Amino acid sequence: MPAPANALKAALAAGRLTRGTWLNLGSEITAEIAGRAGFDWCVVDGEHGPWDPTALRRQLIALEGTGAAGVLRVPVAEDWIIKQALDLGAQTLLVPMIDSAEEAAAVVRACRYPPHGLRGMGPAVARSGGYGAFADYAATASDELCIIVQAESRAAMADLEAICAVDGVDGVFIGPADLGADMGLGTEADADALWAEVASGLARIRAAGRAAGVLALSPDRQAQSVEAGATFLGVASDAVLLQGALARAAQP
Repeated sequence: MPAPANALKAALAAGRLTRGTWLNLGSEITAEIAGRAGFDWCVVDGEHGPWDPTALRRQLIALEGTGAAGVLRVPVAEDWIIKQALDLGAQTLLVPMIDSAEEAAAVVRACRYPPHGLRGMGPAVARSGGYGAFADYAATASDELCIIVQAESRAAMADLEAICAVDGVDGVFIGPADLGADMGLGTEADADALWAEVASGLARIRAAGRAAGVLALSPDRQAQSVEAGATFLGVASDAVLLQGALARAAQP
């Protein structure tokens, strides 16, 4: 039996607009609720959420069958972290802080088994390989992996076309908060200069034939991002939504 088909990878390859939310709270209950809300995907966030492999695994399991694809964001582009994320059963990875084509190529190598990469062999004992039930997993895993790297700095934006050209990179996600900070805008998350750079980057990514991603919380920035070419559009965060709803409920 081969690796399971990755419907999100196929949708992004076809250029279809997909919408999703961030899961920062580390809860499989929240993951299941979000998965049934109608999103195309949910990012289980191990960068700005807890990197707890057991909890991450529970969230990925909770998303199965909800209609929303599970995307796992690793905290850092380290080979052993990526190996662990894949063995947990994630088929779509979001990898932060990639500044160059060389760094993107290293991520791809970490995701592939030898002789094409560095991923350690363990599908017989890992959830990714169905604990041995997917006999052909190692031979087919790369075909169904979706690798999205994050461009979050001026250096990454300068090397954007080269990053997109790396074989095995399915998409590039622009991180507005970190990019804005690197541009000297501090916490001005809605600065026009930042979003002009984001829109330009999204258009460049799509022109290179890759899926273009961004997190945009306001309807105006979402519309701007879609017009620029975004196909992996983040529109919410469980933590942000819960905080806002509770704050409103607490008002007399």
